[in-house]
Amino acid sequence: MKNHANRSIGQIVYRWRFFHLLVLILLMLIVVPLTERYAQLHVTLDIFFTLIFIAAWYAFYRSRLHIIVAVTLALPMLISLWSAYLIQSPLITVGGKICGILFILFIIIGIIEYIFAQREITWDLIIGATVVYLLMAVMWAFVYSVIEQLAPQSLIVPIDKSGHSTYNFLYYSFITLTTVGFGDITPRSNLASSFTVLEAVIGQLYLVVMVAWLVGMHVSQKAK
Repeated sequence: MKNHANRSIGQIVYRWRFFHLLVLILLMLIVVPLTERYAQLHVTLDIFFTLIFIAAWYAFYRSRLHIIVAVTLALPMLISLWSAYLIQSPLITVGGKICGILFILFIIIGIIEYIFAQREITWDLIIGATVVYLLMAVMWAFVYSVIEQLAPQSLIVPIDKSGHSTYNFLYYSFITLTTVGFGDITPRSNLASSFTVLEAVIGQLYLVVMVAWLVGMHVSQKAK
């Protein structure tokens, strides 16, 4: 009886896996700036990154192979994230962030495959599609961070924001993905400019394709 209850709770939690991930990403965007006065910004941000990575892994795992691949990519990122407080090693930092990029990309592809395999529109599906969009922004933030680490001054950041590079890249990524483009942070190198354009294009293509597919599925579902 107890095992059955545990399975039921586990099924409920797993059913809301995309929602948990969505809430974590949104909380990160809200809570991190609010805690700036009370704690170092990068510590709070690293805590949220860790929670998001764990939630992303939980939202996606479906087989032993998925678990092995996800853990292989996520662990180096998490190790580099927290080892930075003890050892300042550019090699470990860059290597960890590259693993983080690959991990998020792996999760994004897996969620997209799951979405397109469904035959009816549900809230879980819509939240999953939203999570993919937000994870894209997180992934590109790591991309910009790696670019800046390998080629400093690739992005021009205002002096009042220069002390919080990771959060700046996250902010810049969301602004680029949504094509808002305030212009307070701008690409300086050709590589940074190219990736900025690529993110903006991919973000818009994703919205167009995903919305078209969801609307088509909704119309087909209503017709039945």
